[in-house]
Amino acid sequence: MTKEITVSGVRPTGRQHLGNYFGAVLNFVKMQELFDGYFFVADYHSLTTHPKAADLQANVKQIVIEYLACGLDPNKCTLYLQSDLPQVPELYLIFNMFAYLGELEREATFKEKVRDQPNNVNAGLLTYPVLMAVDIVIHKAAKVPVGKDQQQHLEMTRDYAKRFNSLYNCNYFPEPEAFNFGGNLVSIPSLDGEGKMSKSKGEQTCIYLSDEPDAIRKKIMRAVSDSGPTAPNSAKPQIIQNLFSLMDLVSTKDTVQVFDEKYNNCTIRYGDMKKQLAEDMVLFLAPIREKIKELSSNDKLLAQIIGDGGNKARQSAAQTIKDVREIVGIKNF
Repeated sequence: MTKEITVSGVRPTGRQHLGNYFGAVLNFVKMQELFDGYFFVADYHSLTTHPKAADLQANVKQIVIEYLACGLDPNKCTLYLQSDLPQVPELYLIFNMFAYLGELEREATFKEKVRDQPNNVNAGLLTYPVLMAVDIVIHKAAKVPVGKDQQQHLEMTRDYAKRFNSLYNCNYFPEPEAFNFGGNLVSIPSLDGEGKMSKSKGEQTCIYLSDEPDAIRKKIMRAVSDSGPTAPNSAKPQIIQNLFSLMDLVSTKDTVQVFDEKYNNCTIRYGDMKKQLAEDMVLFLAPIREKIKELSSNDKLLAQIIGDGGNKARQSAAQTIKDVREIVGIKNF
């Protein structure tokens, strides 16, 4: 039985943290068992922010290492670099013909970037959704794992696929559907007590997958808390709920229950809770951290995995481009 195709990628912006792991990578690991998965490092997308070449190369390598360390298996999925597919920029050019200025300017992420970086509103930012669409349709994906902030991009992808099919009177590109494993989308809280874990908020607010044990302990001990409950069974303030949310991820149910009971009877000591959380976090991340170290010194293996993945991804993309060229009328005499 042929598996449905799924595609997803991540921009190489540095080390991945718990939010990236629980919000995305863990789902990729599950999906490789159910789908024909294409998972890529979106290095072309990174160019909109003009990174230094050395930084981009290092970040790409780090993402590949962390994908593998978290459980992506090159024998079960296709792991590749976006820039290893010359068919991507060709289809990007063609799909730009189906994207209209007004809709691109109204896109939420573009408007946010215009506000945040008014001195770097480049064409790549404007047509970012087109490149995202191409990443998906070039493998004719049926399912795409997306968060709430990417729903608009997926709808635009569906629009471009429909426009292509309608204009050329064909049914070539499927309209990809959003996919998740059910339940609420995971949002990992920042250690500063405000919002979700994010690289942009600073290293001390994130737990990175590659963090050493002492770094994890220091960060968690500095996590924001309060003076403690003043009445039995009172509601937890958000900053305290954040600590319990992190504990839910890495500690046993019995451990969480012990501290929950202590909170409810007003005997909780946050210092003790943080120490327990830190040790559980160290233990949870240990196998991933050790695998990251092991892979970091094996450039030959990394090159082989990415090379093999690139070959398979190019075969898929080459067939798509061949078909698209014929459909739109670009053919050799």
